[in-house]
Amino acid sequence: MKALIIEDEVMAQKSLIRLLTNNFPEMEIVGKLSSVKDSVMWLDNPSNHTDIIFMDVELADGCCFEIFRKTTVNAKVIMTTAYDSYALKAFEAGSVDYLLKPVELADLKRAVARCKMSGGGIDVQALLSSLTAPQPARKEYKERYLVRFNDRIIPISTSEIAYVYSEEKSNYLVTFDSHKYIIDSSLDVIIEELDPAVFFRISRGCIIAINAISSIIKQMGGRLKIISKPESSFEMMVSRSRVDDFLEWMEK
Repeated sequence: MKALIIEDEVMAQKSLIRLLTNNFPEMEIVGKLSSVKDSVMWLDNPSNHTDIIFMDVELADGCCFEIFRKTTVNAKVIMTTAYDSYALKAFEAGSVDYLLKPVELADLKRAVARCKMSGGGIDVQALLSSLTAPQPARKEYKERYLVRFNDRIIPISTSEIAYVYSEEKSNYLVTFDSHKYIIDSSLDVIIEELDPAVFFRISRGCIIAINAISSIIKQMGGRLKIISKPESSFEMMVSRSRVDDFLEWMEK
């Protein structure tokens, strides 16, 4: 099985390649592209062939939907996206599977399995007809959260946030001055609202700011333990599947 990757985020591209290489030995990566223009040229070349395309929504020179307008796409398509239900509805209308970033191995396996079982390519007309709304603008990240403390509502700037975590079905926001607040939003929502250059989701239950990392301790099995500032009341571990991406993020 041949796979083409269309992704303009270097870290996301490397992470996807690593997941595919380590877990799908039967899959051959035949190309890595980052723009609409290069993707159209590659797909227009009759000597090129792919069975699956992993395609990011927003590319270096525009929206990926332009690819469908400019050339014929015969392969199965799996979208990788951080967008909301508008985008997901559009993908589903075109019989396109999707993965939410950061891509988890279990979700990737599910999507590839569905592609293997499904017949034919995508319904391009159904996909394009669903895109009547304007394309989303470049993302602006959240600047503050409103949290409740007793009878008060307190604005917390994102620059004050050290980490956010889940514990016993509640979500907590911890500031650099060691204050802890319950926050209503889920971690799935919060990670999409924060600047990825500043915040990283180290596990399903924890998001941390880069300036909150005091040190990193290597554990058995390649896992990483984070010593945070302020110190956390729980063991702050980086999930095994996110270790490589986390280290790349730290080096940026």
